[in-house]
Amino acid sequence: MSEANLDLGSADKRRTLWIVLWLNVAIAAGFFAAGYFADSSALLANGLDNSSDAIVYALGLLALTRSRKWKRGAARFSGIMLLVFAVGVILDAVRRFVEGSDPVGGLMMAMAVIAGAVNLWCLYLLKRLQNKDVNLRAATTFSLNDFMSNGGIILAGLVVMLTGANWPDLVVGIAVAGIAIYGGIDILRDAHEDVHEERGDRH
Repeated sequence: MSEANLDLGSADKRRTLWIVLWLNVAIAAGFFAAGYFADSSALLANGLDNSSDAIVYALGLLALTRSRKWKRGAARFSGIMLLVFAVGVILDAVRRFVEGSDPVGGLMMAMAVIAGAVNLWCLYLLKRLQNKDVNLRAATTFSLNDFMSNGGIILAGLVVMLTGANWPDLVVGIAVAGIAIYGGIDILRDAHEDVHEERGDRH
C-alpha cells in the first residue's frame, strides 16, 4: 500500500484506531472483572493499562487530522499517563504485599490467553500501517507492551496454581508497571526527537 493511500487522515488509519480502541475497552473491562474475582494485582494492572491505552487511541483519532505539534502534545500526554499509571500499580502491589491477597491462578491464565490473542491482533493491524506518525507509533508500542504483559501473567498464574503463593502475581504487577515506565519514556523521547526532525536538525 503506497504512502499516498495512507495519508495521516486516511480511512485505513481511522478504521484501525477505532478497532483497537474498542478492543482495548473490551479487554480492560474483562481484566477489571477477572481481576476482582481472581484477587489479582496483575490483572487489575493490565486493566488500568488497557484503559489508558483506549484513551490514547481516542487521542490518536483526534490527532490524525491535526497539526504535527498537536500530535506531539497528544503523544506526550500518552507518555505521562503511562508513567502515572505505573506509579499507581506499584503502590497497589505494595498494599497487597502488606495486607495480603489470594490470587486465583487459573482465572489469571485464562484471561491472559484471551487478552494476548486480542493484543496480537491489534499489533498486527497497527503493524500493517505505513508512514505512521508519533501517535500511531505510540499505539504500536502500547500493543506490544500489552502482549508481553499477557505472557507474564500466564507464567505468574501457573506459579500461583503450583505454589499457592501470591508473590508471582505481585511481581508481574510490578513488571507491568516497569514495562509501562519504559514505554512512557520511549514515547516522550520519540515526541522530543520529532521536534528536531521537523526542524531538520540533528539531536
